[in-house]
Amino acid sequence: MKSVLITGANRGLGLGMVKYLTQHNKAQTIFATCRKESEELKKLAQENKHLHILHLDVTNTASYEELSSQVARVVGAGGLNLLVNNAGIATKFTKLNMVKVEQLVDNLTVNTVAPIMLTKSILPLLKQAAEANKEQPVGARRAAVLNMSSILGSIAQNDQGGFYPYRCSKAALNAATKSMSIDLKKDNILVAAMHPGWVKTDMGGKGAPLNVETSIAGIFETVEKLGEADSGKFLQFDGTELPW
Repeated sequence: MKSVLITGANRGLGLGMVKYLTQHNKAQTIFATCRKESEELKKLAQENKHLHILHLDVTNTASYEELSSQVARVVGAGGLNLLVNNAGIATKFTKLNMVKVEQLVDNLTVNTVAPIMLTKSILPLLKQAAEANKEQPVGARRAAVLNMSSILGSIAQNDQGGFYPYRCSKAALNAATKSMSIDLKKDNILVAAMHPGWVKTDMGGKGAPLNVETSIAGIFETVEKLGEADSGKFLQFDGTELPW
């Protein structure tokens, strides 16, 4: 891939993605967005001239156009190959009698509204990449959007209940992913939802069975294999298709 933009890149999965891409030379230009730079992300940027840290609070949708302009100034006519909507929040297990309006609104804003509106703002750059790389098949080497979802967003596999804010926001993101895949098919832009597994991060907790490195390696190995027939799918990090 020539260019990749990752949201929520200061820690957890987002930082893991930046590390993977830089260590394995998987992208010529990487944009890492975050509200506040972690020391680890700063160090990576100092060591890699192709890594650009851009400030972004995904709740501030008014700033998206400026972000798009910043990216455009770097990538030029080549556009952006891959947008990874990774930034997210999660509330702890929430029973119906305990759920709060603020939790629902905050989760939906960050996990659903932000990926939709950011994709809308970045879309001209994705279209440019799809056209500039038209010799490539539909996929991440041409133009793609990866929405980081969760198995907790699967309605079919919900057998425990609870988690109202997070489940609802990820199920809604899955619905948005499907719509994006249909709307952007004519532009040769692939769109997929990805469950990274239950990973040892601040969000996943120490008891999670997967480490960040295993999850990230699986994600990008899967992304590199995705083709036109995979657009609109809900996938696990290892490529397994998940039920909606």
